[in-house]
Amino acid sequence: MQARGGSGFMVAKKGAAMQTSNRKSGRAGGRSARRATREATDFSMLPGLTRSLPVCEVMDEEQVRKIDDASMSILENVGVVFRDPIALEDWRKAGADVEGELVRLDRELVRELIKTIPSDFTFHARNPERNVRLGGKHSMFIPMTGAPFLRDLDNVRRNPTLDDLAMFHKLAHMMPALHSSAHHIVEPYDHAISHRHLRITHSSMKYSDKTFMGMTTSPKNAEDVLDMCAILFGAEFMETHPVVTGNCNGNSPLVWDETMLGAMRAFNRRNQPVLCSPFVLGGANTPASVAPTVAQLNAEALSALAYTQVVRKGCPAIYGHYLATVSMKSGAPMAGTPEISMMNFMIGQMARFYDIPWRTSNTLGGSKVFDAQAGYESATTLSAVMHSGANYIWHSAGWNEAGMHCSTAKFIVDAEQCAMAYRMAEGPRWDDFDAGIAAVSDIGPGGHYLGHPHTLENFQRAFFMPEMMDNNSIEQWQAEGSIEITERALTHARKLLSEYQEPKLDQAVNEELLAYIDKREREIPEADELNQTY
Repeated sequence: MQARGGSGFMVAKKGAAMQTSNRKSGRAGGRSARRATREATDFSMLPGLTRSLPVCEVMDEEQVRKIDDASMSILENVGVVFRDPIALEDWRKAGADVEGELVRLDRELVRELIKTIPSDFTFHARNPERNVRLGGKHSMFIPMTGAPFLRDLDNVRRNPTLDDLAMFHKLAHMMPALHSSAHHIVEPYDHAISHRHLRITHSSMKYSDKTFMGMTTSPKNAEDVLDMCAILFGAEFMETHPVVTGNCNGNSPLVWDETMLGAMRAFNRRNQPVLCSPFVLGGANTPASVAPTVAQLNAEALSALAYTQVVRKGCPAIYGHYLATVSMKSGAPMAGTPEISMMNFMIGQMARFYDIPWRTSNTLGGSKVFDAQAGYESATTLSAVMHSGANYIWHSAGWNEAGMHCSTAKFIVDAEQCAMAYRMAEGPRWDDFDAGIAAVSDIGPGGHYLGHPHTLENFQRAFFMPEMMDNNSIEQWQAEGSIEITERALTHARKLLSEYQEPKLDQAVNEELLAYIDKREREIPEADELNQTY
């Protein structure tokens, strides 16, 4: 059974900017044809990443079991607070020790529950060609979400609108290495808070036919998102096919609240995965030490992962987290620190120990502008993430100022960096090895390979050629206007948007979605900002 809503579009311009492993290049057409190919923009989505890069494991088997034992001891002896009467009753029925809001979980109960979480599954997009497998060696890149501000096409920091959100959804649709349009990349301030989840979801569905995320800002908001997914995909289809992801943040240390648990249940009951994500500010809401922080985070994640299986056995779920370390000078969250990298390596080992797909955050920056700090922090995070073996690689484009704004320029550059990381993680290609070695014999000492048939056949895919990085001589750079990367990226964003073609929703489906939004906006008071009772 295929998803409803049409197949969307797939632009077929073959170029050298972003390469897939199975793209072929030829010599027909001569130099002008090759130049035109290089200048073309390719919007084809890269397939979900299958990693060949070895993972970095900083713990030996004994240390992995030490973290596991410490986490299980926390669950058994310290316990986790579930501030939700439904969850407390669910845990009583499941055999947990419940005392007030405190739930103590026997380690064998936890192990039995998490065994039923699928080790991998496939996200289904409205365009089936854009389905993505997740888990094991299979990974995907997702843009940032949640920014209350943006830096726009003129690099001005301001409040976003629904049109700004649509712009980012269009860019996400067009960037080959991004596998999702996410959800509220930026907050649309021109709509009531209580109505935003409806407009955000429609924007995700309308402007891209990739998979997307769903709002979990309240249990009812989550239900609305899932109702809209049922319109797009069909309720029966959702019973057996993951189509949307929700994120549920824990309140570290060791608390899950009613809002997140209610949203989690809404997703689980319809067999849709959630990210079970402790929100770690290392040194503030965890111990000021890496290994104990990972033990606490692991306990928090396991408690939520186990609960998803109490709600619906066999429902897909994702081991999640948000990682930051806190400056002991100011209390501000930091990005790109060595401890964050180490924790990513360790969490990857723990998720593989339990055989559960896991999520991390990518290309994080704390700078207020797109500068060297933003670049260094993002590159450090990206490198660690790729070597940690993460599956659901969130916040992969645009994140800056500790998530306070989404930078349009950084969004473009981050997405290209993800394409480069994708290429690295694929590992070396061997399909042209014999032909390449034969070329060495053809050329011999002192020659060059630029005109050799092997080079002409493989130049487009042999070495990644980033568009956003300038590698020309300084004289050439100056002759072309001394344009720095922010301006180059914004120019490229404008070009992409001018070439955007909407992957049209089926008209009847779109009308049904709009009718649902109209109905819910009439039912939900605009003043009900938390939207907890509707």
